[in-house]
Amino acid sequence: MMQFLRRSLSRTKMHMTELYNFAQDIFSRNRTRGEKIAYVDDAGTLTYAELEQQAHGFATHLLAAGLRAEERLMLLAHDCTDWPVAFLGSQIAGVVPVCLNTLLTEDDYAYMLDHARPSAVVVSAALLDVFKAASNKAAHVVSHVWVSRGETPSFDAACQAAPLAQCHPSGADDMAFWLYSSGSTGKPKGAVHSHGNLRHTAQLYGDGVLGLRENDVCFSAAKLYFAYGLGNGLSFPLWAGATTVLMAERPTPHAIFKRWTQATHQPTVFFGAPTGFAGMLASTDRPAPNAIALRLCSSAGEALPKQLGEQFKAIYGCDIVDGIGSTEMLHIYLSNTPTDVRYGTSGKPVPGYEMSLRAENGSEAGVGEMGDLLIKGPSAALFYWADNAKTRATFQGEWTRSGDKYTKDDAGYFTYSGRSDDMLKVSGQYVSPFEVEGALMERPAVLEAAVVGVNDDNGLTRVKAYAVLKPGFAASEALDTEIKAFVKNRLAPHKYPRVLVIVAELPKTATGKIQRFRLRELG
Repeated sequence: MMQFLRRSLSRTKMHMTELYNFAQDIFSRNRTRGEKIAYVDDAGTLTYAELEQQAHGFATHLLAAGLRAEERLMLLAHDCTDWPVAFLGSQIAGVVPVCLNTLLTEDDYAYMLDHARPSAVVVSAALLDVFKAASNKAAHVVSHVWVSRGETPSFDAACQAAPLAQCHPSGADDMAFWLYSSGSTGKPKGAVHSHGNLRHTAQLYGDGVLGLRENDVCFSAAKLYFAYGLGNGLSFPLWAGATTVLMAERPTPHAIFKRWTQATHQPTVFFGAPTGFAGMLASTDRPAPNAIALRLCSSAGEALPKQLGEQFKAIYGCDIVDGIGSTEMLHIYLSNTPTDVRYGTSGKPVPGYEMSLRAENGSEAGVGEMGDLLIKGPSAALFYWADNAKTRATFQGEWTRSGDKYTKDDAGYFTYSGRSDDMLKVSGQYVSPFEVEGALMERPAVLEAAVVGVNDDNGLTRVKAYAVLKPGFAASEALDTEIKAFVKNRLAPHKYPRVLVIVAELPKTATGKIQRFRLRELG
C-alpha cells in the first residue's frame, strides 16, 4: 500500500511541475504591453490589457453559469475581437473551445453539435439563424448561448464580470481546444489539441522560423477557426507581443487589398493560401508596391506553385515563405524560411520536427523517390474525438501520417507530389496531380487547375484536367490544343491531360482546399 501511495504522490508531483495554461502564459508575457493594441477589427481596437480583462471576465461568467472544467464551448463566430476573448477566456476557466468553420451548412453544424456535445455556444449574430436551424435538427441541447456583435450582444455583457481570481490549473498535455478537419476527403474529424501545442508552434514556427517581432502587424486571410489561421492570428502574434488585424468578411482580393493599404495598422506580415495569392495576382486593382508595408508573406493550406511565388516576388519584392502543415499537427512542420526560399518546394523540416518518407513496402524512400510523409513533433493532436479507428490510423506512436506524398532531393528539400488519395497511376507509373497542375498554371490563360484520374474505354487510367481561366480568356479548341501540347512537352508524355475541361470555379472546402474527390465523381 505504501508503495502504491508513493507512486501516486510521485505522479501528482510530476503533474504539478508540468502545469501550463496557454492563456495565462500569454497574459503574463504581455503584462508590460497593457496599453499596446493587440487586435484591430472592423469595429475598433482592443489593447492587451483589455484583452486580458475581458477574457478573465468571460471566464468568471462561464463558471457562474455552471460550466465545469473540460466541458465544451462551441465557438461559431466571425473573426473579430470577441473571438480571441472567447477562446482565451474559455481556457482561463478550464472550458474547452471547439472552433467551427463559419461557412458550413446547418446540417454540418447539427452533426458537430451531436458530435462535440457542447454545454455552451458563442455565436455571431449573423450566424444565429443557421445555428438555430442546426439546433432544431440536432439531438443535443445546448444550455447557454451568447451572441456576439448583435443588436443585443449578450457576449459583451458576459465579459463585464469581475476577473477570475485564479486561472484553472491546466496541464501542458491537458485538452485545451478542438479543431475540425476541413473535410477535403469526407466527414470532418474533431482533432483535440493541448495547451502545450499552442506554445510549441509559437516557439518553433512563429518565433523560430518566421521571426515575428513586437512591432509587426499581422494579417491572415485564413480565419481563426482554421489551424493555420489560429497560429497566424492568435498564438504567434500574441507570443511576440505584436498587433493583429482581423477581418470578418470573406478574404476576397478587394478585401485583402483594403487592409494592406489602410492608413493605420498597415500589415507587415501577411498569411495567405495559394488560391488567394493566385486571385490577388490576377486582380486588376492590386495595389502598387509602394502602397503597402509588407516585409514577409506566408503560404500554407496547399503547396504553392512555383510560378505564383516567383511572380509575387517580382511584383512586390517580398518573398512568400511556403510551408505545409495540418490540423492534426496544428501548424506548419515543413517549410521554407525567410532566408532560404526555394520556390516549387516545401522547404525543409522545421527545427523540432522530423520527417520520414515511406515507400510502398514501408521502408524509407530514397533520394528522389516518392513516399508517404510521416511527421514526428511536439504539436501532434492528442486524438480524434470519438473516432478510435481513425485515431489509430493517423497517430502511429510518435509519428503522424500526413496523407501527403513527397519526394526529397539530395540537398534535403521536400517537394510535394499530392494527397495520397489523389495520386494517379498511369501506364504503371505514379503521376502527381500537383505536378501536372503546376504545368497547366504556367500558361498565361490558366488561373487555377485541378487534375484527377479517369478510366478510358479500356478501363485504363488517364489524366483529366479541370481549369479556371483568367479574366480576358475564353475556352476554344485552339486554346485546348495549345495547353495540352505545352504540358505534353513540359512533362513526360503519359502525364499530360487527355481531357481538359474549362470550368467557372473548382469545388473547394471553406478553407480553400480543392476537393478533387468531387471532380472524380463527375467521371
